[in-house]
Amino acid sequence: MANVAEKVYDLVKDTVESCGVSLWDVRFVKEGASHYLRIFIDKPEGVSINDCTEVSHAVDPLIDEADPIDCSYYLEVCSPGTERELSRPHHFEYGLGKNVTVKLFKAVEGKKEFTGVLKSADGDITIDTENGEITFSKGSFSKIFITENF
Repeated sequence: MANVAEKVYDLVKDTVESCGVSLWDVRFVKEGASHYLRIFIDKPEGVSINDCTEVSHAVDPLIDEADPIDCSYYLEVCSPGTERELSRPHHFEYGLGKNVTVKLFKAVEGKKEFTGVLKSADGDITIDTENGEITFSKGSFSKIFITENF
């Protein structure tokens, strides 16, 4: 499913940006019996329902023509929200200096979740917590997301 998301990301990026918004991410997921193609868009002043509608109308024919998905699905265009997940290199650049929560696969010091300010994301991830700086390797966490309004 990640391969589908990458294909769609590359396919729609220029069109999304021509609508006056940036492409934050694309996810293709199965929830219950249904598949969802979610295109997350962003802009500094926030995303409106009109932005989502415009992008949806602009990318839908591109996706239909390229036909990268071999099953029926629902297309959703939305904002990444206030607790946006960081997964792509530009996400980590955006997150520098912001409060983040890191969820780990395995506990460190008896904890599987840490919150702090993202200090660096060059290879490893370093956050400044109330107890000092902690560095995590990229493969050690399941999720990292911003935990503050922006």
